[in-house]
Amino acid sequence: MIHGLVLQRHEKADRNAQAAAMTIMTRAFNPVFGEAWTASQLAGMVALPGTWLTLARLDAATLGFALVRAILDESELLLLAVDPGWSGRSIGTALLRDCLTAARFRGILTMHLEVRSTNDAIHLYKNIGFNHINTRPNYYHGSDGQVRDALTFRIDL
Repeated sequence: MIHGLVLQRHEKADRNAQAAAMTIMTRAFNPVFGEAWTASQLAGMVALPGTWLTLARLDAATLGFALVRAILDESELLLLAVDPGWSGRSIGTALLRDCLTAARFRGILTMHLEVRSTNDAIHLYKNIGFNHINTRPNYYHGSDGQVRDALTFRIDL
């Protein structure tokens, strides 16, 4: 992990935290896949109970974020993104581990996530211990005309 990296967890993400996440989302999500959320979608989700946003920061710069929601004893990793200029430096790993720690602290027993079958983050999820449990064939329709499967992963906490 990068020396000086700070993970800031926001139970009720204010506008500044949301704007920081949106900046990373714009940089990290390729528009071909249509996976990035709008600012209003993000604002709607962070307003729900059981949702938290974690920002990875170095000095004043936001390098990545993770968004999780929990209901009862289950949680879902909704979004995880790292600024492309900072990828490969374990920021995603730090964010994901923090999400799992926060979930365990809340008494959550499982975490789920869904990812496009061609997303490089699959390696991260598997390395952390997530198991592939389902495939939704032809779920993602890219603006490039390609269709890709959605993979569902789960980890027991």
